[in-house]
Amino acid sequence: MGIICSAFVLGSPVSERNMLNAKKRANVVQRAMGELGTRERTGRNDGERVEMYLKSVGLKRGDPYCAAFVSWVYKMEGFNKPRSGWSPELFPDARLARSALQGNVLGIYFADKKRIAHVGIIIEQHGEWVTSIEANTNVAGSREGDGVYKKLRHIKTIYSISDWIKEKGEQP
Repeated sequence: MGIICSAFVLGSPVSERNMLNAKKRANVVQRAMGELGTRERTGRNDGERVEMYLKSVGLKRGDPYCAAFVSWVYKMEGFNKPRSGWSPELFPDARLARSALQGNVLGIYFADKKRIAHVGIIIEQHGEWVTSIEANTNVAGSREGDGVYKKLRHIKTIYSISDWIKEKGEQP
Protein backbone atom coordinates (compact mmCIF):
# COMPACT_ATOMS: atom_id res chain seq x y z
CA MET A 1 0.00 0.00 0.00
CA GLY A 2 1.39 3.43 -0.98
CA ILE A 3 1.48 6.51 1.16
CA ILE A 4 -0.87 9.31 0.20
CA CYS A 5 0.40 12.75 1.05
CA SER A 6 -1.46 16.02 0.75
CA ALA A 7 -0.29 19.44 1.80
CA PHE A 8 -2.43 21.98 3.59
CA VAL A 9 -1.85 25.58 4.61
CA LEU A 10 -4.34 26.97 7.12
CA GLY A 11 -6.81 24.27 6.10
CA SER A 12 -6.55 24.88 2.34
CA PRO A 13 -4.91 22.50 -0.10
CA VAL A 14 -1.58 23.75 -1.41
CA SER A 15 -1.61 23.89 -5.19
CA GLU A 16 1.15 22.49 -7.33
CA ARG A 17 1.95 26.07 -8.42
CA ASN A 18 2.32 27.18 -4.79
CA MET A 19 4.63 24.24 -4.08
CA LEU A 20 6.72 25.13 -7.14
CA ASN A 21 6.88 28.78 -6.03
CA ALA A 22 7.93 27.67 -2.54
CA LYS A 23 10.77 25.64 -4.07
CA LYS A 24 11.83 28.62 -6.21
CA ARG A 25 11.79 30.84 -3.11
CA ALA A 26 13.91 28.37 -1.16
CA ASN A 27 16.37 28.11 -4.08
CA VAL A 28 16.76 31.90 -4.29
CA VAL A 29 17.51 32.07 -0.57
CA GLN A 30 19.89 29.09 -0.75
CA ARG A 31 21.81 30.74 -3.61
CA ALA A 32 22.04 34.02 -1.69
CA MET A 33 23.17 32.24 1.47
CA GLY A 34 25.93 30.60 -0.52
CA GLU A 35 27.41 34.07 -1.00
CA LEU A 36 27.57 34.88 2.74
CA GLY A 37 31.10 35.80 3.67
CA THR A 38 31.92 37.40 0.32
CA ARG A 39 34.06 40.46 1.03
CA GLU A 40 35.41 43.31 -1.05
CA ARG A 41 39.09 43.05 -1.86
CA THR A 42 40.12 46.62 -0.98
CA GLY A 43 36.93 48.16 0.44
CA ARG A 44 36.13 49.94 -2.84
CA ASN A 45 33.30 47.78 -4.19
CA ASP A 46 35.78 45.42 -5.81
CA GLY A 47 36.98 41.83 -5.76
CA GLU A 48 36.20 38.86 -7.97
CA ARG A 49 32.72 38.03 -6.61
CA VAL A 50 31.63 41.66 -6.21
CA GLU A 51 32.73 42.46 -9.76
CA MET A 52 30.80 39.40 -10.99
CA TYR A 53 27.60 40.79 -9.40
CA LEU A 54 28.25 44.18 -10.98
CA LYS A 55 29.02 42.73 -14.42
CA SER A 56 25.74 40.76 -14.39
CA VAL A 57 23.85 44.09 -14.70
CA GLY A 58 26.39 45.99 -16.82
CA LEU A 59 28.01 47.96 -14.00
CA LYS A 60 31.74 48.46 -13.43
CA ARG A 61 34.09 47.92 -10.51
CA GLY A 62 33.52 50.48 -7.79
CA ASP A 63 29.78 50.90 -8.31
CA PRO A 64 27.37 50.10 -5.45
CA TYR A 65 26.28 46.46 -5.77
CA CYS A 66 23.39 45.60 -3.45
CA ALA A 67 20.84 45.56 -6.32
CA ALA A 68 23.35 43.89 -8.65
CA PHE A 69 23.71 41.12 -6.07
CA VAL A 70 19.94 40.58 -5.91
CA SER A 71 19.72 40.55 -9.72
CA TRP A 72 22.65 38.10 -9.95
CA VAL A 73 21.00 35.70 -7.48
CA TYR A 74 17.77 35.72 -9.47
CA LYS A 75 19.68 35.27 -12.73
CA MET A 76 21.55 32.27 -11.34
CA GLU A 77 18.21 30.73 -10.38
CA GLY A 78 16.88 31.08 -13.93
CA PHE A 79 14.77 34.23 -13.62
CA ASN A 80 14.85 36.78 -16.46
CA LYS A 81 14.22 39.64 -14.04
CA PRO A 82 15.11 41.64 -12.06
CA ARG A 83 18.16 42.85 -13.98
CA SER A 84 19.23 46.17 -12.54
CA GLY A 85 21.90 47.69 -10.40
CA TRP A 86 19.58 50.61 -9.55
CA SER A 87 17.75 49.68 -6.34
CA PRO A 88 14.52 51.66 -7.02
CA GLU A 89 13.98 49.62 -10.21
CA LEU A 90 13.51 46.47 -8.12
CA PHE A 91 10.15 47.84 -6.88
CA PRO A 92 7.82 48.39 -9.85
CA ASP A 93 4.12 48.64 -8.97
CA ALA A 94 3.36 45.29 -10.62
CA ARG A 95 5.80 43.50 -8.28
CA LEU A 96 4.97 45.15 -4.96
CA ALA A 97 4.06 42.72 -2.18
CA ARG A 98 2.33 43.05 1.17
CA SER A 99 4.24 40.34 2.98
CA ALA A 100 7.83 39.38 3.69
CA LEU A 101 7.82 35.98 2.00
CA GLN A 102 11.00 33.99 1.62
CA GLY A 103 12.84 35.12 -1.51
CA ASN A 104 11.09 38.49 -1.74
CA VAL A 105 13.19 41.64 -2.05
CA LEU A 106 13.21 44.27 0.68
CA GLY A 107 13.94 47.93 0.08
CA ILE A 108 15.33 50.41 2.60
CA TYR A 109 14.52 54.10 2.06
CA PHE A 110 17.17 56.74 2.70
CA ALA A 111 15.80 60.24 3.30
CA ASP A 112 19.04 61.91 2.17
CA LYS A 113 18.71 60.14 -1.21
CA LYS A 114 14.91 60.52 -1.32
CA ARG A 115 14.62 56.95 -2.61
CA ILE A 116 15.14 53.30 -1.88
CA ALA A 117 18.92 53.09 -1.71
CA HIS A 118 19.54 49.59 -0.33
CA VAL A 119 18.03 46.17 -1.01
CA GLY A 120 18.28 42.58 0.17
CA ILE A 121 16.67 39.15 -0.14
CA ILE A 122 14.29 38.05 2.60
CA ILE A 123 15.04 34.76 4.34
CA GLU A 124 12.13 34.80 6.78
CA GLN A 125 9.96 36.89 9.05
CA HIS A 126 9.51 36.25 12.78
CA GLY A 127 6.93 38.58 14.26
CA GLU A 128 8.10 42.12 13.60
CA TRP A 129 11.62 41.08 12.55
CA VAL A 130 12.86 40.11 9.10
CA THR A 131 16.05 38.17 8.44
CA SER A 132 17.67 38.94 5.09
CA ILE A 133 20.80 38.51 3.03
CA GLU A 134 22.25 41.78 1.82
CA ALA A 135 25.29 42.81 -0.18
CA ASN A 136 27.34 46.01 0.02
CA THR A 137 26.57 46.19 3.72
CA ASN A 138 28.38 45.44 6.97
CA VAL A 139 27.72 44.40 10.55
CA ALA A 140 26.21 47.82 11.31
CA GLY A 141 23.81 47.58 8.33
CA SER A 142 25.34 50.33 6.21
CA ARG A 143 24.43 50.63 2.53
CA GLU A 144 28.12 51.23 1.81
CA GLY A 145 29.59 48.17 3.46
CA ASP A 146 32.23 45.63 2.58
CA GLY A 147 30.45 42.41 1.69
CA VAL A 148 27.51 40.01 1.90
CA TYR A 149 25.93 39.59 5.34
CA LYS A 150 22.89 38.11 7.04
CA LYS A 151 20.92 40.98 8.59
CA LEU A 152 18.05 41.29 11.06
CA ARG A 153 15.77 44.27 10.39
CA HIS A 154 12.62 45.48 12.11
CA ILE A 155 9.67 45.42 9.72
CA LYS A 156 9.13 49.16 10.31
CA THR A 157 12.55 49.91 8.78
CA ILE A 158 11.56 48.24 5.50
CA TYR A 159 10.08 50.73 3.08
CA SER A 160 8.94 48.33 0.38
CA ILE A 161 8.84 44.64 -0.55
CA SER A 162 8.73 43.21 -4.05
CA ASP A 163 7.97 39.71 -5.29
CA TRP A 164 9.87 38.59 -8.40
CA ILE A 165 8.87 34.94 -8.02
CA LYS A 166 5.12 35.19 -8.45
CA GLU A 167 3.75 34.71 -11.92
CA LYS A 168 1.86 37.50 -13.68
CA GLY A 169 -1.72 37.54 -12.50
CA GLU A 170 -0.95 35.83 -9.17
CA GLN A 171 -1.54 37.80 -6.00
CA PRO A 172 1.76 38.89 -4.40
